[in-house]
Amino acid sequence: MVRRAEPHQICLQFVTTRKTNLKVELKGHQTSSEQTDIRLGDALFLTFVCVTPRQGEFKTDEEIPYQLFNAGEKVELTSVSYQNSPQIVVPKILKNVLHGSCRNPHHPTKDSLVEADSYMAQSYKNSNERASLLILSGDQVYADDVAGPMLVAVHQLIDILGIYKEQALALTLPNTMGDQLYNRDSFLPKEPWNNRSKFTLGYWLRKDEPHFSSVKAANHLVSIEEFVAFYVLNFSAKAWQLVAPFEFDIQSLSAKQQTLFEAESRALKEFIVTLPSVERLMANVSTLMMFDDHDVTDDWNLTPRWEQNIANSQVSKRIVNNGLIAYWLFQGLGNDAHQVSGRLLAGFSDSLKDNVWHFKSFDKKINRFGQWHYCLDTTPKVVVIDTRTHRWRSEQDFDEPSGLMDWESLMELQEVLINHESVLLVSPAPVFGVKIIETIQAIFNACGEPLVVDVENWMAHEGAARKLIDIFKREDTPKETIILSGDVHYSFCFSVQARFGRHDNRIWQLTASGIKNEFPKGLLAILEKLDIAFFATWSPFNLFTKRWQLAVSKHKSDYENGRYLVSDSAISLVSMDEGKLVKYTLLHGTGEVTQFDLN
Repeated sequence: MVRRAEPHQICLQFVTTRKTNLKVELKGHQTSSEQTDIRLGDALFLTFVCVTPRQGEFKTDEEIPYQLFNAGEKVELTSVSYQNSPQIVVPKILKNVLHGSCRNPHHPTKDSLVEADSYMAQSYKNSNERASLLILSGDQVYADDVAGPMLVAVHQLIDILGIYKEQALALTLPNTMGDQLYNRDSFLPKEPWNNRSKFTLGYWLRKDEPHFSSVKAANHLVSIEEFVAFYVLNFSAKAWQLVAPFEFDIQSLSAKQQTLFEAESRALKEFIVTLPSVERLMANVSTLMMFDDHDVTDDWNLTPRWEQNIANSQVSKRIVNNGLIAYWLFQGLGNDAHQVSGRLLAGFSDSLKDNVWHFKSFDKKINRFGQWHYCLDTTPKVVVIDTRTHRWRSEQDFDEPSGLMDWESLMELQEVLINHESVLLVSPAPVFGVKIIETIQAIFNACGEPLVVDVENWMAHEGAARKLIDIFKREDTPKETIILSGDVHYSFCFSVQARFGRHDNRIWQLTASGIKNEFPKGLLAILEKLDIAFFATWSPFNLFTKRWQLAVSKHKSDYENGRYLVSDSAISLVSMDEGKLVKYTLLHGTGEVTQFDLN
């Protein structure tokens, strides 16, 4: 993968089965390569190569072919090349950006990253159309929603590559994989019903509350070695050549589980076939990422009560930390070319003793690490925010949803946004969502069940919502703010302007979700009609929303005769001119294209 690319440095990320001595040469530049190796198993290395120019800076916004050498010998890269060799573009003036979220390998839809690869291949005919950046804004992996054959493959890969394991957890799982499949959730920690709030339905039904609240947690990842193998299988085609999960004897499963295993196998086989296209895409475009909940677990830090339950359980805390460590390794380190996140490397390496991970000390360091957010100095400036680890917690009611960012983080965001003409703001959850869905979430929250419908919208928390709106209304914030979001499994395009004040600005809410996931289409069609009926421009219900001071316009698409909510797996193409949005397009995994009317 090509990760962070800047005029003074380009970071590339590799996974190999043996130790390497890598060097990257860029055409037209004399370069130096600095290699960082992280050994994760007997035959598994995560490697970063940071390439710097010996003089001056790298050319920006131009295609730079590159070659890879291992111990002085040229590495054949034809399989990841669009032309004679792979090429890097160091982004400076952003014209075209690919953006998406929510990529679930066993979802029956097609992987839209393949369509992004096809777009990149075609764009070589016209370099002005070439995307210079790929932004993945959350749920790059689904640690809490793992297919049966995927879990089998994970354990096969752990043994084949000798992936280092952690100390045994105080969690008793069945000895055989046949007994574990689709049954792990029954062994994961739960909060006793009598510890729950009396204001919740679960208390009166005497229902224990699972710490891991995903309804699809039957194969939830647990150990660090599982997370590591899972990441490799999500992005590496060659890794699948080492395993044989589809040959697993499913006779020990129930009839229902056998049917599910076979359906997931069909979806995964299609996913595997297309992985080489994904590898080619990421070898040719700078790729930046940010976590959302499923990268670690569903509902991660959603309420103070959820956080408290996890903190009070050694097993639950260990599982969540494993997800965060895996994110740091495979996503976080490349986002900033380990300039800040690299401070954790020494503590991580020290945690390995006799090829076994002991994370007690390292857990404290990674939990205290507070700089998952980052920026990229382009035009428009890219600002990627962390909406998971700096939550604005309710001190009165621990069952209330937390704000997506606390006061200090919002103040820091404000300082980053001011005095820029235009900004590309990456928020995993939409800042401006669909009002009818937010209303339904508010009803469930009032009934004491925020986890049931994932009450994770910006407007769910009074303080965070009002501070964010105040930031957008300031006269010194950008005239053009383009918000890229995912999370919700459907796509839309809204534009927002202040009803009052002298600040002539426009905010675009561009939501693209999911890359390989979808919201139930029939249900979304009903919700769209309800939203039109209850929250039309003239509707008095708008006065009861927190963003009544802002005028939100919904932009129709050419999808199904003018829908503005699109439930069809896709990755988006955001086209800009001088920092302003000129076109918003969805590239669907089926090869079809959806265009939004921006007028």
